[in-house]
Amino acid sequence: MWVVATAGHVDHGKSTLVRALTGMEPDRWAEERRRGMTIDLGFAWTALPSGGTVAFVDVPGHERFVPNMLAGVGPVPAALLVVAADEGWMPQSAEHLAALHALGVSYGLLAVTRADLADPGPVLAQARDRIAATCLGAVEAVPVSAVTGAGLPELRAALDRLVARLPAPALDAPVRLWVDRAFTIRGSGTVVTGTLGGGRLAAGDQLELADTGEPVRVRGLHRLGAARDRVDAVARVAVNLRNVPRDRLRRGDALLTPGRFGRTDLLDVRIAGDAAADLPATLTLHVGSAAVPARVRPLGPDTARLRLAHPLPLLIGDRALLRDPGRRHVSGGVTVLDVAPPPLDRRGAAAARARVLAGLDGRPDLAGELRRRALVRRDALTRMGVPATAAPVAGDWLADPEHWRDLAARLAAEAARYAAAHPLEPGVPVDVLRHRLDLPDRALVEALVRPPLRLADGRVTASAQGALPAPVARAVARIRAEYGGRPFQAPEAYRLAEIGLGPREIGAAVRAGALLRLAENVVLLPGAVDDAARVLARLPQPFTLSAARQALDTTRRVAVPLLELLDRRGVTRRLPDDARTVVAPPGP
Repeated sequence: MWVVATAGHVDHGKSTLVRALTGMEPDRWAEERRRGMTIDLGFAWTALPSGGTVAFVDVPGHERFVPNMLAGVGPVPAALLVVAADEGWMPQSAEHLAALHALGVSYGLLAVTRADLADPGPVLAQARDRIAATCLGAVEAVPVSAVTGAGLPELRAALDRLVARLPAPALDAPVRLWVDRAFTIRGSGTVVTGTLGGGRLAAGDQLELADTGEPVRVRGLHRLGAARDRVDAVARVAVNLRNVPRDRLRRGDALLTPGRFGRTDLLDVRIAGDAAADLPATLTLHVGSAAVPARVRPLGPDTARLRLAHPLPLLIGDRALLRDPGRRHVSGGVTVLDVAPPPLDRRGAAAARARVLAGLDGRPDLAGELRRRALVRRDALTRMGVPATAAPVAGDWLADPEHWRDLAARLAAEAARYAAAHPLEPGVPVDVLRHRLDLPDRALVEALVRPPLRLADGRVTASAQGALPAPVARAVARIRAEYGGRPFQAPEAYRLAEIGLGPREIGAAVRAGALLRLAENVVLLPGAVDDAARVLARLPQPFTLSAARQALDTTRRVAVPLLELLDRRGVTRRLPDDARTVVAPPGP
């Protein structure tokens, strides 16, 4: 199935032509048929000579209903331009063509209607020249009369050739179904219609509403008037939603694959059309079936920042249109360059941003996005439309490789700076580093730790400790001088304080390997454990706590925690009667 939108001036026979091709009435409302003009979107379909099916989105041609026309054309890949032979090129012919060009529609066909009322040749030549100057390029043209039937077979064949050139839809793409109608059917509930441009829909699928993000469930699907279990792009589709009130949905909303789209009201764009500096402060942005007021801030000659009246589910590379409704003028086509742009709150930021945007083309670029954003979550990139194929550096964080290397060097420097300023602390807290490096997540700090740095107890420190501060080193030297000959005697707490070893100083000395802490305020010189093991190995085995205390010439205050440490290290084993035996004596 293929979908084609009509385009052209009011009363040039678009609906009549669709009716002649399909045998269906595209005008849905009695008011449309009474007035003889299309007011809202109509839909009809027919089989082509090749056996395929083409569905038409029939759009209004009157200047007052251009927003309705844009809602129908926005999601559609190809257009059938209609110009009447007896009237020729008209204002809405030009505006509709400008809209197709702005939206980047590059597949089309020209039908010159009412060929039974006037010679179609001059109009055909004029229209083809105008169309050729747009992105549609050289299009096939067919004179036709819906009244006599002349040219209808040729038009059908031309439609077959047109749809054969259309690119294959991306069936694995996420669904973004722009809603162009929402209504209620008794016994079924809320139904929305739209053009499925990519992906697949199936009964039972869970989607989310773009406006609110709330989950919705697909109750049923209709395609070409028949119920379907599954619908593949490209297709006109009606979606019956389960337990969703009609007032939750309106034209311009969208049904989305969960987790694949963000909602943004701020975007940077490239404009093809009027110069950015000449744009009014407020225009209307048309994308998909949505029409949203937008405040315009020019940045470069053809780039601008748009602030939308309400968020839309946009991706990098999306095509849209800016229109001035007051002047009924298409200001230009829009290519979305960034859906999560940085703030412009510093002097010179706008000019710097314009230079960045000048190098962007709207194609998702993972390396470029990482370079510009430095650090970004994988999920955020996915919601921008950027394939996040790089390996995370921590959790779901992706990083620009050069920025990541710079962060590692800065972390090492900050850790050294902190150690110099706080020599008695066991390293720099992770949160301090996170703030100093301006990182959004503790996990990033932890992932940056590389030897000789190490992470322990929420702090980053060097694995090989540096020299002790001079006062602490002098105090440890006094301990060594006083107790070197009595290795199992521990200084009392008052003595430690007298020589300048408080809790922080003791902690620094223990971390540096200059002292061994057995318990609170019980410290020995670092070789005491091996020396004790050798002494105990010479005792008759097993031995008691009392025998150990006497052999070591120490007090119970030292002997108990020293033996417990030997137990933990596997040097001694405690027996059921509280005696011990040496099981792994140290070497000489």
